[in-house]
Amino acid sequence: MKTIFTTLALFVLTMASQAQEQQTDTLEGKKVVLDEVFVSAIRVTNQTPVTFSNLTKEQIKPRNLGQDIPILMNFLPSVVTTSDAGAGVGYTGIRVRGSDATRVNVTINGIPYNDAESQGTFWVNMPDFASSTESLQLQRGVGTSTNGAGAFGASLNLLTDGVSEEAYGQISSSIGSFNTLRNNLKFSTGLLGDHVEIAGRLSRITSDGYIDRASSELESYFLQGSYKDDNTLIKALLFGGHEITYQSWFGIDAATLESDRTFNPAGINTDENGNTQFYDKEEDNYKQDHAQLLWNDKLNENWSTNIALHYTRGRGYFEQFKEDEDFSTYGFTPITVDGEEVNTTDVIRRRWLDNDFYGTVFSTNYVNDKLNFIVGGGYNKYEGDHFGEVIWARFASNSNIRDRYYDDSSTKTDFNIYTKANYKLDEKWSLFGDLQYRTVDYQANGEDTGLVDDSFNFFNPKAGVTFDLNQNNNLYLSFAVANREPNRNDYENGNPEPEKLNDLELGWRYVSSGVQVSTNLYYMNYKNQLVLTGQLNDVGAPLRENVGDSYRLGLEIDANVNLGGKFQWSPNIALSSNKNKDFNFQRDGVLQNLGDTNIAFSPNIVLGNRLIYSPAESFQVSALTKYVGKQYMGNIDSEGSTLDAYSQTDLNIQYVIEFNSIVKSITISGLVNNVFNQLNVTNGYFFTFDDDFSNPGTITTVEGAGYYPQAGTNFLVGATVRF
Repeated sequence: MKTIFTTLALFVLTMASQAQEQQTDTLEGKKVVLDEVFVSAIRVTNQTPVTFSNLTKEQIKPRNLGQDIPILMNFLPSVVTTSDAGAGVGYTGIRVRGSDATRVNVTINGIPYNDAESQGTFWVNMPDFASSTESLQLQRGVGTSTNGAGAFGASLNLLTDGVSEEAYGQISSSIGSFNTLRNNLKFSTGLLGDHVEIAGRLSRITSDGYIDRASSELESYFLQGSYKDDNTLIKALLFGGHEITYQSWFGIDAATLESDRTFNPAGINTDENGNTQFYDKEEDNYKQDHAQLLWNDKLNENWSTNIALHYTRGRGYFEQFKEDEDFSTYGFTPITVDGEEVNTTDVIRRRWLDNDFYGTVFSTNYVNDKLNFIVGGGYNKYEGDHFGEVIWARFASNSNIRDRYYDDSSTKTDFNIYTKANYKLDEKWSLFGDLQYRTVDYQANGEDTGLVDDSFNFFNPKAGVTFDLNQNNNLYLSFAVANREPNRNDYENGNPEPEKLNDLELGWRYVSSGVQVSTNLYYMNYKNQLVLTGQLNDVGAPLRENVGDSYRLGLEIDANVNLGGKFQWSPNIALSSNKNKDFNFQRDGVLQNLGDTNIAFSPNIVLGNRLIYSPAESFQVSALTKYVGKQYMGNIDSEGSTLDAYSQTDLNIQYVIEFNSIVKSITISGLVNNVFNQLNVTNGYFFTFDDDFSNPGTITTVEGAGYYPQAGTNFLVGATVRF
């Protein structure tokens, strides 16, 4: 590791960082700059001592052919992504610095998006959302104070489509491997009377998936009405989606990975003659709708205010065929059939979620030549019902259709208030301070969680300094504290403790007309970190446990280099050491101290690279490469829990044809994923259990693992016609 860090120190001198670009023009017309005020309270700039990357609509567009937002972010520093169905459509996941999606705080226009209970982010509920995203910013580490759950790996905030001054219509279609098909329609009225705009999008995506029966049928919509004048911007947004996906979260064992890597065990059962078959409706069916009202006022040259109201409605289920289930699980009374007592049956069941999430976020901003001061916060409430129904049973006993065999509810309230300031001492020095108070109340009464009635009060201070060496270079140092509550699944393992993180970041940025460099050294020290155990619960959600003391130490470098005008090179590298300190594990019935072990799902090296060739303004060819080092899926450094290192190279082409007629332009895009047909496995699970039956009188720890294979070479091609 020391040799690698030394090499990287030299490499810094020749590399450069991804440009922190601000795009103000797109195919849809010139954007009104005021749109950015909705995320200004939680986004950062080069003058803030926070590590971040920006991604704009123009940068996303060539690859936006139907895959999820995590897949489109795959080439950012320290980012690792995965897809259950193997091809980027359906359920996808993201990790940043080894932290999974439950620890990545996501906001849309400053409003929390993570599910309040699980803390996960389910992009499948909003398919094709990238087509309504103006820009996104990924802050690695704690970042600045934001709304929603605390960030323990990163914060991701998205800004939706800006107000277009010009009217347009747009039709996009793409088609590709595994019968993937994406169609969408976008429109804008432009500014009517210089003040009002109405815009929208409808999308539909279908795919069979790379994995057997891992099909997706996804629909989404986006509608916004906007009003603006010189000092006011008001937006009303409605957006959401409906997903039906065949389940593909079971994974496969090592032997099946070698013999039949697309095999999907979901829905497997046997008929009365002993023949193997698959239930054809082993699927998720979920709808989610969002309403946002955003209001910004510029009171004068110094003061502005921002307030938002939001409401999210979610409801849906996943359906399963279950064989030989005990009557007692469903409250059935044993019955007699042909003189014999029957107390097991095959059933088809639905497990429902029905939830509401609503609240407000707000901020007030004061700016002058030296000071940028913000006071903000939010209050949000979640109300969720969890219940199960039997919709068919071979032996139904005394039950009625859709009787609920469990029925529980949960509520969660989350209030936070923060103040942050960036003060310019002189031409070279700037100071940053950020104080947040957050309180959380959570109640649940499920069989999996037990009776929960917990309250948490967190104080999260942050401070830093930025030093401008000259107009091209600056250095920054920051220290941040974050605290975070357990999620619903953590209560399955007992009584989890809240986590605490101390995050130290030291960085250097270089910016010139042809080269931009960002390099960052971080040390993240955790107390009671809830790390992934590698195991899944009975609905495929990852389980976590408190591990006492742990840390993540790393170096990140990302770059953007203009090579002669036609070539642009954007490499990045992340090196890290991620350790549990003095990890205890019970093996063969004996508690052992394993010393310092690797944290699960935390590779020591992640590389990204993008090389763009633009021989003309209308034509662009990109080669994108990702390398992810070896990972452990558990915390005991077992070779049986290893995910091998892997790499993937994609080829992306975009060609724009301009017209002076009703049709303004036609954009043709092509994407070849995994050009070299690597048989990658990007995710999996690992479990252990004590076997005391094989050899009575002794306890033997048995290990097992599952894997999620990804598609080999596959493609997507598409066309966008703009009117």
